Amino acid sequence: MIRNLFLPGVLLIAGVGFSVHAEVQVSAPILYFGMCDASAAAALNDHLFAVARDEDSVIRVYRRDQSGAPVQSINLTTFLDLDPKQPESDIEGAARVGDRIYWITSHGRNRNGRERASRQRFFATQIVTNAEGVHLKMAGGAYEHLLSDLIRNPKLKSLNLAAASKLEPKARGALNIEGLSATPEGGLLIGFRNPIPHGKAFLVPMLNPDQVVHGGAAKLGEPIFLDLGGRGIRDMAYWDGKYVIIAGSYDGKGVSNLYEWSGDAASPRLVKHTRLKGLNPEAIIIYPDKGWDEYQLLSDDGRVLMRRRPCKEVADPSQRQFRSVWVGRYTGQH
Repeated sequence: MIRNLFLPGVLLIAGVGFSVHAEVQVSAPILYFGMCDASAAAALNDHLFAVARDEDSVIRVYRRDQSGAPVQSINLTTFLDLDPKQPESDIEGAARVGDRIYWITSHGRNRNGRERASRQRFFATQIVTNAEGVHLKMAGGAYEHLLSDLIRNPKLKSLNLAAASKLEPKARGALNIEGLSATPEGGLLIGFRNPIPHGKAFLVPMLNPDQVVHGGAAKLGEPIFLDLGGRGIRDMAYWDGKYVIIAGSYDGKGVSNLYEWSGDAASPRLVKHTRLKGLNPEAIIIYPDKGWDEYQLLSDDGRVLMRRRPCKEVADPSQRQFRSVWVGRYTGQH
């Protein structure tokens, strides 16, 4: 059970301390059931969000304001054409552009450094709203050649992504995609948790995501390098002229931080007074009805202990759980 203990200036949640500031607050968590390791998510409307985990190929839909099980699940195994012997797709990023959500996998090797074709996918789902409610349907096909597009692109030659792609993802200098964001122009920014060249996180613009999910090669822009205190990108999201970024270490150690970035040559700004110790934030959701007043962070809780064993190892899926918190100028009804 999660207990909320209120002390002057600090919000303590189940032994986890979050600083509270007049401008920025972090809410008490909401628990969702059916999975542990939330890794990519996007809003469907003002009440629902879609989320993927990095250890299966299912998109689950939850009510943002209610603790509970998913209200809808979509198994992507057939659509993604996964290797039946190594089907883990490792979905790590999501970004909404209009009524479409783009999803990206890590495109890195598995934890043992072995190449797995199933981990190289880029695809999209269309949000359909009708009298029966809100649903997701597949848009286009699953693109399998993005890694080759990245490696061969002359603009990225100095990053030596060919060598990076041969390392296990949490090794220094390995290739590991974890973030995806919309841009004001309708394109995408691909965020890398690893490598971190010269201590800078980097983004690669994808200029033609619709063409890519219909089989066209990716058109990539010049890489963008950001100073995130030596950390890589775990996720990022855009809304109304500004990005918010979760910055974390390439190897999973240490505490993540939040940054805001204007999208231009200016350096990202650390969002102070939002200590995230105890959380493992890996997905950001911004809702149209809230904008920057409040946005949601989802925690990858796969390694959180439940009855002395990691959550991801709990046999009964209905007992697995992950947390979300809200970050904003104030917190209220979600």
